[in-house]
Amino acid sequence: MIPFSPPRMDKKIADAVVEALYSGWITTGPRTKQFEKMLTEYGGHAATLCVSSGSAGLELMLRWFGIQEGDEVIVPAYTYCATANVVVHCGAKVVFVDAGEDFNVSLKAIEKAITLRTKAIIPVDVAGFPCDYDTINALVKRSDMLKQFRPATREQELLGRILVLSDAAHSIGGQYKGKRTGNLTDVTVYSFHAVKNLTTAEGGAVCLNLPPPFDNEAVYGKLNIASLHGQTKDALAKTQIGSWRYDIVEAGYKYNMTDLQAAMGMVELGRYDADMLPRRKAIFHRYADTISNYPWAQLPTFETPEKTSSYHVFLLRIRGITKEQRDRIIAGIFRREVAVNVHFVPLPLMSYYKDAGYRMPDYPVSFDNFSREITLPVYYDLTDEMVDTVVRAVVEAVEEVVR
Repeated sequence: MIPFSPPRMDKKIADAVVEALYSGWITTGPRTKQFEKMLTEYGGHAATLCVSSGSAGLELMLRWFGIQEGDEVIVPAYTYCATANVVVHCGAKVVFVDAGEDFNVSLKAIEKAITLRTKAIIPVDVAGFPCDYDTINALVKRSDMLKQFRPATREQELLGRILVLSDAAHSIGGQYKGKRTGNLTDVTVYSFHAVKNLTTAEGGAVCLNLPPPFDNEAVYGKLNIASLHGQTKDALAKTQIGSWRYDIVEAGYKYNMTDLQAAMGMVELGRYDADMLPRRKAIFHRYADTISNYPWAQLPTFETPEKTSSYHVFLLRIRGITKEQRDRIIAGIFRREVAVNVHFVPLPLMSYYKDAGYRMPDYPVSFDNFSREITLPVYYDLTDEMVDTVVRAVVEAVEEVVR
């Protein structure tokens, strides 16, 4: 059986984790701080806070910005539940908008959804392909949008407009107009979950790129405190002689990354551009070159003159089929001992959001993308021979169903 997305684990990663274990630092310590510096240098943004998950990073930023009951946050209907769940946790209203043909959020739908209550937009780089950030950034800075923005907190007053909080869970290493994700808008959040290109088993990072008058290092300090129960000193700071005393300045959260996780991340980031991304890119191109020969195949967009994907997952669509036919095709692929997936089931189809009153017919492009989509495996240890096996399984299963 060809698995869908096993994490990359090798001796270099194992040795780094063992070294961290024997160092005595297994919670947040020097490796986490070094990993933050590496991520900042890699992305080109101002500062980075490593956290326990991408979800934690998204929620931490919404709470820092003062998102609360009565506010609205615009979220793509086509995304994983974490993007919307964090808005619910803050007591605000999730405003779903439709996707475009490239799976990313529709820019026209964002504009139509903005109201006097809108405080943030969370674009999602689906499959690692960056959104059109210049257009989104220009939209929130447009004079009519600035006039209708209603700040309720100091942070909202300082920004003076809607916050653009990028969900880049899939897209570390992706590029837009020569810039890497992390450096494309106000704040970007990565995920380092086990299935991501760069994994720390669990974990995430908040990439700060806030404009003046914000001091991103000062914001980092506040977020660091908030991610450690509101404690003014982390474990590393308290190791200094006579530095045992600390204060609790807010009722914060337990969102910190550990040095065990950071040890993995440092190994992966150190070889990411030279090793991980080229292999994933080669897999994408091998899929595209072979499957493009079939008229029923609609390939994903993953490279344009302005954008380069992080090659996270390959979102194949089958032309002219129903959701039921897609499901039969997936069953046929599994019978041929190849694991595939679907990214994503749109959130208005999920029970929690359906019960909250969201209707799938309001997001027709999202439903169409979902109903015909099959996610093919992409991971470092997937060989060319395995890729060819996947393609054969897909072709045979499709032609079994679509005659």
